[in-house]
Amino acid sequence: MRAMIFEELGGPEVLHLVDLPEPAPGPGEVTIDVAYAGINFADVLARAEGYRVDALPFRPGLEASGRVLAVGEDVTAFVPGQEVTSFMPGGGYSEIAVAPAATTFPVPRGLDLRTAATLPSVLPTAYALLHDIARLREGDTVLVHSAAGGVGTVAGQLARLGGASAVYGVVSSLDKAPHALKSGYDQVFLAESFDTEVLAVTGGRGVDIALEPIGGGNFRRTLAVTARFGRLVSFGNSGSAAPWQIGPADVYPTGLSVSGFSLMGLAAADPRRLRQLAGAAFQAVSEGGVELPVTAEFALADAAAAHRLVESRTTTGKLLLRR
Repeated sequence: MRAMIFEELGGPEVLHLVDLPEPAPGPGEVTIDVAYAGINFADVLARAEGYRVDALPFRPGLEASGRVLAVGEDVTAFVPGQEVTSFMPGGGYSEIAVAPAATTFPVPRGLDLRTAATLPSVLPTAYALLHDIARLREGDTVLVHSAAGGVGTVAGQLARLGGASAVYGVVSSLDKAPHALKSGYDQVFLAESFDTEVLAVTGGRGVDIALEPIGGGNFRRTLAVTARFGRLVSFGNSGSAAPWQIGPADVYPTGLSVSGFSLMGLAAADPRRLRQLAGAAFQAVSEGGVELPVTAEFALADAAAAHRLVESRTTTGKLLLRR
């Protein structure tokens, strides 16, 4: 089978195709005949910085959809030929992927494999951020950074479905604003001036919920526009800044809650909870009309081109690799 790997850290050019023996599932695993693999910024960080890379060579790819080829020992929830979508620690950029059965899910009724490939990482992340961590309540105001990206596209729609009174998005360029405005956002601000504009539209109050994936100075600026008793959730460090730190002086005066979330951390520590999250999130797609548009699709052999596009910071929605 063909698979995309990198043997050293670096730019997109370090990605290359290799032929590998067809894998067999171990206990608690399934093998998947991959139809589509989702591209995530974490894959780019893995290739460029070694993010969550235990050893080289490494095969990236956190999510894939396809049909079950074989099941390992003690796996009773799946059968060969079944259509599934899966969140995995790596290996999705391949013709056959080995995935934990615990974080593999039947494709929801009515969805095709292309759409299913967009679900395993983005949907549970956005759902957990809003409902399980930020505790979204009807009437809350919500601010989402990277509003035109995968999580942002879904978070805007979920916030609206969850009863938010106003949903504000932050984008890196005006070209991305139309995409965000189609995804449940009332207003969209540029990253360079979002803090001033948020305070202006909220009469100086700020927002009840802020979702922040960038870190560094962006985290501090977001903290400053989180309202009294508000909830700020950090779910990434795409700016590669030093880890943020807060103390009593940051949160005591206005009663702020600051928390964090990692889907990969949850998958490793509590896959059962991830399954519950995924079930609720997938239901929002199949019943609630939440959509995550695929805005670019590449052949497996063109994974490097896909990574270049992600690093250009011009993308919106979801990117996929196809078999």
